[in-house]
Amino acid sequence: MDPVSLIGLVLGIGALVATQFIEGGHPMTLVQAPAALIVFVGTLGATLLSCSSRQLAAALHESRAVFGPIVDRKRRIAELFRDLAFIARKDGLVALDRMGPSLPSLFMRRALRYVIDGCEEKQLEDILDADIRSRMKLSLSAAEAFEIAGGYAPTMGILGAVLGLIRAMESLTEPDALGAGIAVAFVATIYGVGLANLVLLPIASKIRDRARLREEEDTIVAEGALGLQSGISPRSLERLLLAHVTRESGS
Repeated sequence: MDPVSLIGLVLGIGALVATQFIEGGHPMTLVQAPAALIVFVGTLGATLLSCSSRQLAAALHESRAVFGPIVDRKRRIAELFRDLAFIARKDGLVALDRMGPSLPSLFMRRALRYVIDGCEEKQLEDILDADIRSRMKLSLSAAEAFEIAGGYAPTMGILGAVLGLIRAMESLTEPDALGAGIAVAFVATIYGVGLANLVLLPIASKIRDRARLREEEDTIVAEGALGLQSGISPRSLERLLLAHVTRESGS
């Protein structure tokens, strides 16, 4: 569990409820089923209409990892390739087959398999590059799905507000119904803006950050696989890969 993401979500929603309480209002005033229906279901419907099934599946998959721990494995990957190069130099590339299950990522396992199978350098480079770009594109499309939803949510809040005001105008002679209509109107706006800015857009940003981190790791893996195939000495390969870590930390 990534505590920063969880704390951010709790702080965002907590600030909204706390403000209502400090202003003298009752927190339960923010609970309005009609407002929730138009904002949450309406936003979902508009998003489903706007996105492809593949994009939605990617968004669902990526969202599961948003609150997971963020681990920077770039230095560890460089050290692993050093160890793999030592084994390959001593026992040959085929001996690396037993190391597959212990590697930290599926992409690294696939890259090692291509090396063991004797994939040519140019072909290996093209395959790994295409794999990296494909995964990055899918992750960015998942982030875009949340950004699309974040764009619709405030609009649905305004739509809910308009519907609430219509109801209020129809009930000018009934004070109870008038109050309920106005409550729905303003709470729907809060739901729409809050859902977009406290949940959907931050999730999209987090997905983009994780995608960039994974791309950095995958780039190191691809260069490590090419170095392993070409027979670079273990220490030289490690230094080559660690140069990526140094550049990124200094940028």
